[in-house]
Amino acid sequence: MQFTSEQRLDDGVLEREFILGKIPGVLWTPESAPAPLILLGHPGGLQKMYPRLVARARHSAAEGFASATIELPGSGDRPRSAAAEAARADLHRALEAGEPVNDEIVNRLVLPLVEKAVPEWQAALDALLSLPEIAGRVGYAGGVIAIGTRLAVIEPRISAALLFAGSFVPRTIFEEARQVTIPLQVLLQWDDEGNDRQLALDLFDAFGSKEKTLHANMGGHTGVPQFEGDDGNRFFARHLK
Repeated sequence: MQFTSEQRLDDGVLEREFILGKIPGVLWTPESAPAPLILLGHPGGLQKMYPRLVARARHSAAEGFASATIELPGSGDRPRSAAAEAARADLHRALEAGEPVNDEIVNRLVLPLVEKAVPEWQAALDALLSLPEIAGRVGYAGGVIAIGTRLAVIEPRISAALLFAGSFVPRTIFEEARQVTIPLQVLLQWDDEGNDRQLALDLFDAFGSKEKTLHANMGGHTGVPQFEGDDGNRFFARHLK
């Protein structure tokens, strides 16, 4: 891991950009470091997602958490996959035509992303946990929910996860969901225009965790109520501190 820039935000949070191999990422640490770590999942495009990511990171830093994120494969300035681009084009054609998105398209789009992204998240976790400013347990928060589900199954260093429903989920991920045992909180926007609500509910039902909570709010994909940030911090405070 090589840090490439740093700045102190006006609330005292230290923001540092880094490169891990060829993967860009950002680490935010509170003044109270060393701190437990929350990995911030997102749908790709760090530059586009930055305002939302930094807001989440600063909100968590106020409660004593460090946060970090990395760019997804095929997003931002990372090389594109021709197969993924073709699957995405088929997805958009189906949505624009008002047709159901079949499993074949979802599998082609999501499963290769999960296979590439999860080992990268694990490599980032290796590097982040070696830093003196990171201490304690690790949580995962955000989407893509298929990536979060795979990490929750195979990564023993993640103690709790706050997953965002609202992305397409291959059927094979449902079988993995049954193997999840860590505490979960799942956030669902009830009127999310791009989300299959019933699929999200079925996935929640499939999770094997003894402690799992569904937060369903009215509104579209970007209409998550502000209080959910406070609820998320309380969830992680119970399980990471």
